[in-house]
Amino acid sequence: MPKVGIATLPLDRGYCPKWLFEKMRRLSRVIVLSILEEFGREEFIKRLANPVWFQSLGCVIGFDYNSSGLTTVTLGALKEGLRGLEKETGIFICGGKGKTARKTPQEVQKWEETFFSKEEVKKLTYISRITAKIDSTLLQDGYQLYHHNLIFTSEGDWAVIQQGMQEKNSTARRYHWLSSKTKNFTEEPHSGIISGKRSPTLNLVAKESKKNKEISLGLVREEPKTFFRDIKLISEKQNSLIKTKQKSLPFFVEMKLKNIEFHHHPVEKEKFDLKRLKKIIEKIHFLKPSNFEELLAIEGVGQKTIRALSLVSEVIYGAKPSYEDPARYSFCVGGKDGTPYPIERETYSEMLKILERGLKKTNISLSEKEKRKKRLYEKIG
Repeated sequence: MPKVGIATLPLDRGYCPKWLFEKMRRLSRVIVLSILEEFGREEFIKRLANPVWFQSLGCVIGFDYNSSGLTTVTLGALKEGLRGLEKETGIFICGGKGKTARKTPQEVQKWEETFFSKEEVKKLTYISRITAKIDSTLLQDGYQLYHHNLIFTSEGDWAVIQQGMQEKNSTARRYHWLSSKTKNFTEEPHSGIISGKRSPTLNLVAKESKKNKEISLGLVREEPKTFFRDIKLISEKQNSLIKTKQKSLPFFVEMKLKNIEFHHHPVEKEKFDLKRLKKIIEKIHFLKPSNFEELLAIEGVGQKTIRALSLVSEVIYGAKPSYEDPARYSFCVGGKDGTPYPIERETYSEMLKILERGLKKTNISLSEKEKRKKRLYEKIG
């Protein structure tokens, strides 16, 4: 299956009826308990980190297939469905929508000593905070986070599912993370990407942005006077940046800055609060972060600080970041006409084995099993 991890959905401002939510809670609990018995906790966490599977789960328990509410309500149903069963299942769900999202670290901490050591709780709390910071600061795609869930197991495996909204196009975007796939929080950290719409994006989690981040870190670790001079110069020369002169080489432009040449990029006119920026840069310089993740974790470092550092690194030092929205389209097993890609036979066969295994284990007669198998094949062609 192709990598997936972000889903874009129309914003839904309605609400889930109480009677429906109660049924969703009960059904999601039964589904999760069945998965845990058959495949274990690690597999359940992996499935949550796959937005195609997660979207399917929301549909199975009765929610609109393309509604932003599928995220919030499905995770709410899972959380309530497993409430009180943490000891038996080894599954812990923290966070939620709005104010509840911001209380995720406190919810994690309540399990200290009962199930986890102080160090383990500290690690999980950090994961909650750094994943939210990255999706709102390093991946600047125009979506404001408003939903955050951290799901983890007694063994320490975890998944993060969070969602952001963009008012101007009335859509929401969902971000998925998985512990086993996150080797570096600041470089290609998501479990994958899927989206229906793309947005103008400053993508500093892309591998192509590595040099840009290295220079940004160097700018604040060394004496920051050079950075202040450069950002002031860029702020004063923004009209020259935007009205660049195209040279004979393709995708190459020249700025009206003394002795400086650089490759083309989408420069946006932006007014930086240099006084405020100076305070946070001096704070970073004082703390001397050893890597970009530590820089990002510093309180007060937000989107504008990151944009300013990235802009200086590109314009003055030629380290171009990625402006590619990481969103991609994805399907379950492909399409018969090869669109968007040919049928993946191994994935299809594995899916059938799993479904048939479930049928064999049910306590029904052989004839009824055959009828259900026939209906299964009719449904999936």
